[in-house]
Amino acid sequence: MEVKIGIKHVARELVLESTQSPEAVASLISEAVGGKTGLLTLVDEKGRRVVVPVDALAYVEIAESEARRVGFGTS
Repeated sequence: MEVKIGIKHVARELVLESTQSPEAVASLISEAVGGKTGLLTLVDEKGRRVVVPVDALAYVEIAESEARRVGFGTS
């Protein structure tokens, strides 16, 4: 699953692939926004930890990864 994180005052977004379900990621975001730590912490599929201060979040987009198409077939 792909997660895109927009950061305030930064032109580029953070993009990571996660093995967690969309529901689990949405739950982590909700906990971070309403929590005491003020940090959103996610882990990508390679085990790297991404920590973003909640105050810096502009948006978070959660999307299912699509299987990549190979070849020149039409659909």
